[in-house]
Amino acid sequence: MPPRKLLTVRQRRLGSELRRVREHAGLTLAQAAERLGADRTTISNTESGRFGVSPQRVRAWAGHYKCPDAAYVDALAAMAAERVSGWWEHHRGELSSDALDLAELEHHAAAIRSVQVMYMPGLLQTEGYARSVFAESVPPPDPARQRRQVSHRLQRRDVLDRQDPLACVFLIHEAALRMTYGNPAVARGQLAHLLHESDRDNVTVRAIPFAAGGFPFASSSAHYVYGPVQQLDTVQVDTATGSSFLDAETSLVNWRVALDRTEERSLDPVRSRGFIRKIAQQV
Repeated sequence: MPPRKLLTVRQRRLGSELRRVREHAGLTLAQAAERLGADRTTISNTESGRFGVSPQRVRAWAGHYKCPDAAYVDALAAMAAERVSGWWEHHRGELSSDALDLAELEHHAAAIRSVQVMYMPGLLQTEGYARSVFAESVPPPDPARQRRQVSHRLQRRDVLDRQDPLACVFLIHEAALRMTYGNPAVARGQLAHLLHESDRDNVTVRAIPFAAGGFPFASSSAHYVYGPVQQLDTVQVDTATGSSFLDAETSLVNWRVALDRTEERSLDPVRSRGFIRKIAQQV
């Protein structure tokens, strides 16, 4: 089969997980090739994500590697079974691959926990707010690109309305709540939308006031996306040039601890709503 020309984060992830299963079994590529009756190049290309793999082959390889975690193997096989392109692929070549990869992660998420320091969470942004944020890009986007960026961001919100409600916890710092993008009317509309969305059964909004003091990784906004099993969780961290996607076990553990500590220092949902209303009255 011809190798893939473009790889998504999810495709790379499946390959890297197959490599981890092999390495946990203590097998080199050569040893795995001998055990599986396959050539090393095929295994290497599959582990890098350049070659696709069938669910049957995932289960066969996991069996030969003696992987004892049935739920994990089931989740990997389900990833391998995905063949339908999502709506985000319509933006391929128009928007950054980071933006498309984030939408794909959210689409497959079991739950999401997010901490935002300077911006409202993307899944809770209004059209006016999103447009104002993208307008601050350097260099500024042309009108056509800005429309595509806003359209993509608004369509991401559909995950909140899916049939199996996606449980989301949004930890939002006071700096993000007070930052005005666009003009006061845009800011007030965004805060009103935030309060409205926090009424959803599957959405929890918790404010982090300045008075709460410091918290872990305070300089970074992050999106912790829970997979069907803990091994398949992913952290998306905002950077000046795009996003970083982290899935190393140590990174996941550290971010879970950091988010737990940050959530402990945030206001509870009821007090958060009162806090947000007070800020809205001051805009």
